[in-house]
Amino acid sequence: MRKPIRKRAVGAILAVALVAAACGSGDGAREGDPVTVASFAFNESVIVAEIYAQALEADGYEVERKLNLGNREVVKPALESGEVDLVPEYVGTLASFLGETPTADSEATWEAAKAAFEANGVTLLQYSPAQDKNAYVVTSETASSLGVSTVSDLQPHAADLVFGGPPECPEREFCLIGLRDVYGLEFAEFVPLDVAGPITIAALEGGEIDVALLFSTQGIIADKGWVVLEDDQGLNPAENLVPAIRMDVVDEYGDDLVSLLERVSEALTTEDLTELNKRADIDQEDPAALAMEWLQDNGFIDEG
Repeated sequence: MRKPIRKRAVGAILAVALVAAACGSGDGAREGDPVTVASFAFNESVIVAEIYAQALEADGYEVERKLNLGNREVVKPALESGEVDLVPEYVGTLASFLGETPTADSEATWEAAKAAFEANGVTLLQYSPAQDKNAYVVTSETASSLGVSTVSDLQPHAADLVFGGPPECPEREFCLIGLRDVYGLEFAEFVPLDVAGPITIAALEGGEIDVALLFSTQGIIADKGWVVLEDDQGLNPAENLVPAIRMDVVDEYGDDLVSLLERVSEALTTEDLTELNKRADIDQEDPAALAMEWLQDNGFIDEG
C-alpha cells in the first residue's frame, strides 16, 4: 500500500537541496541529450512536471526545465518543434485540441489523441488513473439563492450571470462553446481571467463573477465551501493525466525511460492531485519540494 503524503513545512531552499541529493542517488549519469520537461501555467501541471523531472534526474537522466511555459497554444508547438520534450497532458482536452472527439472512455480517448499526436512526432505514454476535469463552480450563497446544483440548473439564470475563466475559454469546446451548445447557456458577460488560479479565485470570492471555471482537484473549492455544479449532461470527457513525449526522445532512451515515466504515472491518484494542489495553492508550499516528497513517499527516491 502506498504511503499517504505527509504534511511538512518545506521551502524552495530545501527543495533545491533535495533535488540535488536525489540526482546523486541514481545509477550514474546516462549518456544522451538532456530531456527538457515543460508544464502549463498552473500549479498542478508544475508539480506533475517536477515529479517527472525529478524521477528522471534520480535515475541518471540530465533534465532541463521550462515550467509555466503557457497554455496549450504555446506548449503543443513547443513539443512538436523540439523546444521541449516532455509535458504532463490531459487526454480529453488534448484529444479535442487535436481535432478528435473525446468521450468518458479513457482508453478510447487516449488512443485517439495518441494517434493524432504521433503524426506530429509526439506520442503519449500510458495514462495515469489520476484525473482532473473542468469544474463549474459557484459560491454556496449563489447555489442557495438560485437553487442550483447542476449545470443545467443555470439555464434560467444565465442571462443575468457573469462567467469567469481563462482567456482561451471562448474558443474551447469544454468551456463557453460547450456550455452554450450542450447546455444552452448564454451568460450576460464573460470575464477573461487566469487558468483556475488566484485571479479567478479572488474574482469568485469577491463577487466579480458568479460562475468560475476551476479544476476538480483544487483544494480551494472544499476549503471555501464552494459548490461544484454537476456536469449532468456529460460535457466533460475523461481527463486522465498522461506524459506527452517526443518520439525521438523515446527512440534515443528506449524502454527504461518509458517504464520509469509510466510507473510514476500509474502511482499518481486523483486524491494525490487534490492534496498536492491544496498544499501548493492554499498552504503556499513549494511545488518542487512537494514533488520530491511524493516521489519519496511512493518509493521512487530514497529518503535521506
